[in-house]
Amino acid sequence: MTTLFHAHFTSEPAETRRQDRILKRVRNCDPILPSDLPDSRFDFGMAVGVAGEILPETLEQMLDICNVVFVDIQALIRVFDSVDGTVELVGLKDSRFFHLLPRIGFLKASAEEAPFVDVEEARKWCCVVVTNGKDGCTVYWKDGEVQIAAFPTVQVDPTGAGDSFLGGLVAGLVQGLAVPDAALLGNFFGSLTVGQIGLPKFDLRMLQRVKDEVQRRKMQSIGCHEKQDDELKFVKPLGHGQFHASLGAAKLMPTCPIQECCWDLPSSPRAVEQGIHP
Repeated sequence: MTTLFHAHFTSEPAETRRQDRILKRVRNCDPILPSDLPDSRFDFGMAVGVAGEILPETLEQMLDICNVVFVDIQALIRVFDSVDGTVELVGLKDSRFFHLLPRIGFLKASAEEAPFVDVEEARKWCCVVVTNGKDGCTVYWKDGEVQIAAFPTVQVDPTGAGDSFLGGLVAGLVQGLAVPDAALLGNFFGSLTVGQIGLPKFDLRMLQRVKDEVQRRKMQSIGCHEKQDDELKFVKPLGHGQFHASLGAAKLMPTCPIQECCWDLPSSPRAVEQGIHP
C-alpha cells in the first residue's frame, strides 16, 4: 500500500499563518523493519520517512550498517490523529528516537519543526540543518553556526521541498563539497521544487550545468579537506559567493525536454568520509 496525504492549504497571509498547510494522513504503508534492510555495509544512508515508516529499531540498524546517516526530523517526530489522521509534532526528547541522536551524522528540520528538536541540545551531538524557505538555511554544529543564502523564487507548492533540499545537500557532500557549499546546493534544489506544483521536473541542460559547477567547485577544494579540522569544514570556504552566483545563473538557463541525469558518486569510502563526516 502507498502512503497518501491530503494537504489543506490556508489562505492566510504568509506573515500571520503558522504553517503553509495542514496535512492529513489518509492511508499509510507498512513500517520498514530491520529485517527489510540489506545485510551489507554502506558509506551513507538516508532516513526520510513521512508517515511513521521508520521504527526506532530500524533507524538503529541503519546506524549500524552505515558510516554516516542523514535523517529528516519528520521521520522521528510526526504523530497522527487517530480520528482524521491530522499530522502533529512531538518533541524529539519525547520520541522513541532521542537516544540515537549521538549516532546521527546530519539532522535536517524545517523552521516549523525546529522548536520540537531543541537545536541547542541536538547540535552538541550532530550537525543540525534548519531550512527556512526564502531565508535559506542555517547549519548548526557544536561550536558554531553559519547562515546559507537562498535562491530567489516564487513559491507555489512547498510539497517535496525538504526532500529536494536534503537530496541536494547529500549529493554535494558525497561529491566532496564542504558543508556550506553542500547546503547551498540543497537550497538550490529546494528553490526549484517550491516553484512547481506536484512532482518537480528538472531541466536536463540545467542539471548538467549544475553538475559541471559542482565538479568545478570540487576541483577548487582538492587538497583542502584533508588538511582541515572538523571546525573548518563548516566554515564557508573561499569562493562560496561565486558558487552561489554560478548556481543562480544555471537556474536561469532556457529549458529543454526533461530527461534523467545521473550523478557519479565516489566509490571510495575515504572520499565519502572526507565529504560528509562533520
